[in-house]
Amino acid sequence: MKLAGLCVLAWVLITGCVPLTYPPGEKNAPAHLAKGMYITEDGVHLPVRQWLPDGDVQAVVIALHGFNDYSHFFQQPGDYLKTQGIASFAYDQRGFGLAPQRRLWAGLGAYTADVNQLVALLKQRYPNRPLYLLGESMGAAVIMAAMSQTPKPEVAGIILSSPALWARSTMPWYQSGLLWLLAHSVPWLSLTGEGVKVTPSDNIPMLRALGKDPLVIKGSRVETLYGLTDLMDVAYASAPLLNGNSLLLYGERDDIIPKPPTYAFLQRFLAQQRSQKTVAFYQHGYHLLLRDLQAKSVWQDIVAWIRQPTNALPSGAGLRAGQVLQTLQ
Repeated sequence: MKLAGLCVLAWVLITGCVPLTYPPGEKNAPAHLAKGMYITEDGVHLPVRQWLPDGDVQAVVIALHGFNDYSHFFQQPGDYLKTQGIASFAYDQRGFGLAPQRRLWAGLGAYTADVNQLVALLKQRYPNRPLYLLGESMGAAVIMAAMSQTPKPEVAGIILSSPALWARSTMPWYQSGLLWLLAHSVPWLSLTGEGVKVTPSDNIPMLRALGKDPLVIKGSRVETLYGLTDLMDVAYASAPLLNGNSLLLYGERDDIIPKPPTYAFLQRFLAQQRSQKTVAFYQHGYHLLLRDLQAKSVWQDIVAWIRQPTNALPSGAGLRAGQVLQTLQ
């Protein structure tokens, strides 16, 4: 009886906790841009950074940061793109950086709605300029989810850097099972990843700066990780739905997002050739491609692709991707 009672108690504790999302409030005003802020329809103030060319704006990029990061991630790419006539905007997504409800997961609908609204605002500001969505890791997954929906953002193309594609279907059963168990028993538990040996980048000074930056989140709630995994499920499933012009960037030394789910996604993604799709593999690239030591070659490829998506990338990373993917067939 004691064992049975403990089992019942354990089940009550588990089923009594669920991973929560913290969605937007009621819509109370049109979304708009103010000084240093992107104000959403529900009145949430999301800090926004911008990098504007001194001369004519030839194109516009909206950049979405990765998990636990914030808009500062685009500082160097934004500085470079503005010298090439490309205006860039990056904002702190809900729960990250200086955005409200720090460390809490707002839900897929909130993240994609924020993208849609900002696209509409910047298309009004730059009506005759092509607009692109660029995302790193989680940010790329948000873009993939947004582009899978109806209606989807009206953009000239998407740029996906190290997209977060580690869906549950590609995880070992014990990993996805443990995540479910923790999310339904201790969703508030904070995990730091301390002791996990990964190398996000070869740019060590940059990594040290991230470690000291108080706006970079160092510990993630289990329910937030659960929400991220929901997002990766959607991103992984989006392969046949991404029909617009796309540039996907991947570092072959990326040990954050494993190769098997990335390669499996790419095979399905490239099977749908209804638009211009370019894949680039960087042999010496890591997860934080946009901030690696070789980052400038990645920035140059992005500019070249924006200007002429049908041409070969100057770094040769497109040819490298073709060689690697050919071996998988």
